Amino acid sequence: MTATAPVSLDNDLMFLLSWASHALATEQTAGLSGLGITPRAYCVLVKAMAADTTQTQLAQLCGLDKTTMVATMDELERLQLAERRPSATDRRVRIIAVTPKGRRLVAKAADIVSQIQDDVLSALPVENRRVLMDSLAQLVDGRLASLVPCERAPRRRERRLA
Repeated sequence: MTATAPVSLDNDLMFLLSWASHALATEQTAGLSGLGITPRAYCVLVKAMAADTTQTQLAQLCGLDKTTMVATMDELERLQLAERRPSATDRRVRIIAVTPKGRRLVAKAADIVSQIQDDVLSALPVENRRVLMDSLAQLVDGRLASLVPCERAPRRRERRLA
């Protein structure tokens, strides 16, 4: 069964962003499944390749809670895509290092992710693509950069495929 968006919610920013995010995450999940990783694992690997990053810092960069980050790293280590290494400056801290196998997988995954993103953005006129990306980045880096205190914060769920 295929889900489709309701006909008209043009002024509901939360719904539009949520639907777009869910649809894109589903497409990336399907696209990356052949490589045996999830979009979340891909995000962790890409961010870990950028610099020496602790597990806690990586969780923040990827928008993951501590429990989800630990489970993701356990899986990446099991697949020999990344490993936790002791920090040279603090023995209590672990630096996440991407293995050579992980680097090769990221290169393949990056092609898939890029193809999906290009395909999705191709639905927009060329002049609107950069505007959309710049506008979303401006919101995420500015007004939506941090979460407001909330007694019953919404849960972020990962869609499970049957």
